[in-house]
Amino acid sequence: MSRAIVVDEPGVFRFVRRETQEPGRGEVRIRVAAAGICMSDREVYQGHRDADYVRYPVVPGHEWSGTVEAVGEGVDPALSGRKTVAEGFRACGVCERCREGDTNLCTGGYDETGFTLPGAFADHLTVPARLLHPLPDDADLRAAALLEPAAVIAAAVRAGAPRPGERIAVVGAGTLGLLAVQLLAAHSPAVLTAIDPREARAQQALRFGADEARAPEEAVAHAGRYDLVVETAGAPTTAQDACLLARRGGRVVLTGMFAPGAAGIDPVRLSLSQLTVRSVFGASSSAWADAVRAFGIGLLDPAPLITHEYPLERFGEAIALVGSGDPKAGKVLLRP
Repeated sequence: MSRAIVVDEPGVFRFVRRETQEPGRGEVRIRVAAAGICMSDREVYQGHRDADYVRYPVVPGHEWSGTVEAVGEGVDPALSGRKTVAEGFRACGVCERCREGDTNLCTGGYDETGFTLPGAFADHLTVPARLLHPLPDDADLRAAALLEPAAVIAAAVRAGAPRPGERIAVVGAGTLGLLAVQLLAAHSPAVLTAIDPREARAQQALRFGADEARAPEEAVAHAGRYDLVVETAGAPTTAQDACLLARRGGRVVLTGMFAPGAAGIDPVRLSLSQLTVRSVFGASSSAWADAVRAFGIGLLDPAPLITHEYPLERFGEAIALVGSGDPKAGKVLLRP
């Protein structure tokens, strides 16, 4: 038997036991080791996610790691027993976007583990073997559960194209922001600034490789200073703030998921400053490969971000903690 959390509709979930699913052709069954809870999961639970990007009832859980427990027909038996993570988007692989490498923008229709398809808030998870990114045998599976947000940041770093000696700012020091600090520090910036109103998060950014940390009100005095600004917070004003921090001719990458009503970017500022603004939606296969590679060689260490771990049976407590504003809450894991 396999246990799972099923969200039947907004605000309603069940803890269920069911038959363990056998993998079909081209699939593998994963024994889940850890699954991270993020604000997107809270949106699914509360019913705030765009209806085009969720399908109820659903087993949430798109940030996860585990071990291949069984392989289906046509899958290399050598994968059995391997530690792994996997991409969440079920890209078609044949549309124009997929063929250009933007598998996260597949035009064949949106399907994603944990949103429209069963996710990892369960003992087991079945996914296509083609989506796997196997990990080293000695990989820390707790930390590896954060490779999904790390892949998003790897996509942002690709989009921002940092160069050695540049001045770089990261707006937001949550999970995405702190992972961004780690990856951007590896590009030898002249200065790497983390901007966040929370003192504890700012100090953690310094430990992760930032040269300096500033509160948003302090950062105002440094408007127009940065070659590259990576926005990670998704707060109502942070897209606008990020553009103000960039120098003329600078680059801005938006990774936060913004809610309706967020402050817009001033088009006059864009045109007069000749800014390049990019946004990131999830992560392509190549960004996943970047994140897994950085994790494997030790450039990326998400483990210090983990502050709380709960068994599946305490999902209600765990989801309440995420987004509660508790300053001691970082990344929350479910451990089946």
